[in-house]
Amino acid sequence: MARMFLVRSFAVLAGLVLILQTLDLLSESGRILADPNNGDAEVWRYVSLRTPQIIATFLPFSVLLGTVITLVTLNQNSEVIAMKASGLSAHQVLAPLIVAGLFVAGISFAFNERIVARATATLDQWKKVDYGDMPIDRGNRANVWVRSGENLIEVDQIRNEQSNTQLYGITVYERGAGSLKSILMAERGQRVGDSWRITDSRRFDVASGTMSEVGTTAIAPGVTPDQFTLSSVNPDGLSFFELRDAIDQLRAVGRPTKALEGSLWHKLSGPLSAVLMPLLGAVAAFGVARSGKLFIRAVIGMALGFLYFMADNFAIAMGNLGAYPPFLAAWAPFLLFLMIGEALLLKTEE
Repeated sequence: MARMFLVRSFAVLAGLVLILQTLDLLSESGRILADPNNGDAEVWRYVSLRTPQIIATFLPFSVLLGTVITLVTLNQNSEVIAMKASGLSAHQVLAPLIVAGLFVAGISFAFNERIVARATATLDQWKKVDYGDMPIDRGNRANVWVRSGENLIEVDQIRNEQSNTQLYGITVYERGAGSLKSILMAERGQRVGDSWRITDSRRFDVASGTMSEVGTTAIAPGVTPDQFTLSSVNPDGLSFFELRDAIDQLRAVGRPTKALEGSLWHKLSGPLSAVLMPLLGAVAAFGVARSGKLFIRAVIGMALGFLYFMADNFAIAMGNLGAYPPFLAAWAPFLLFLMIGEALLLKTEE
């Protein structure tokens, strides 16, 4: 059963990838070849970067279809009836598929970590330059906010000059007891020791409404250059551990991380959907084939699987908007449909 399930799942995946990659290439090849320096090599490079994304996206769908095909075949040949007549329960009949689903989930997680994340990051950068030569990211940024204790620091521009980070247009909002005390302004600053030295600075005192010259002073002790140069994070282009580290860095500088935390949890719950598919498709395995309801059972199993994917995408979208907590956005659909699948199995077969 496990072998049948794996063979059919990966066969469906191969067919989907072949068809979808062909359609995707037809729509993108014009943009790739629009650059006069691009040719066949760049087209095949695009295929090598896009194919892992398609595999990662449609592997759960393939597992669902592989589950339904396997169980319908067993039911049609009365093999499920034979197994139940020998004393096996519905859960014991599904056990090989669930174990195989755990194997697929492990492969999916490793594939996403080692291949998909790197391919996604590279392809996103390539698309931003319209499939031309990709520029070197030297860490230059604009309009960056960083937190240092209670103070908020706004920098108009950050440049990496000879491996030394330079800050331009610095505004430090000095706060205490939850209220704004003063505003420190400077045109330029650089890292010296564990802090940042700014020159020709001046301070505006909120209480008195007066401006005073400060000159050279140190700000932001403990704030590293990475906290200034850290750009926006694409969770799909980072592995689980890289995304976790990026979230820690963003949280340290006071930036919002709720949407990224939901994506972090989803890197675990997403591959585990392969374990859920045999349970949702189990409705196609049971019942007498000659009753004429086998097709209806298969449709119901597929419908449950597609409803799960819709609920999963909806929950992630709500998590990105901040309406759902990150853990709930990633795990609620999985746990909900796990209970639905168990309830249907217990009610109809156990």
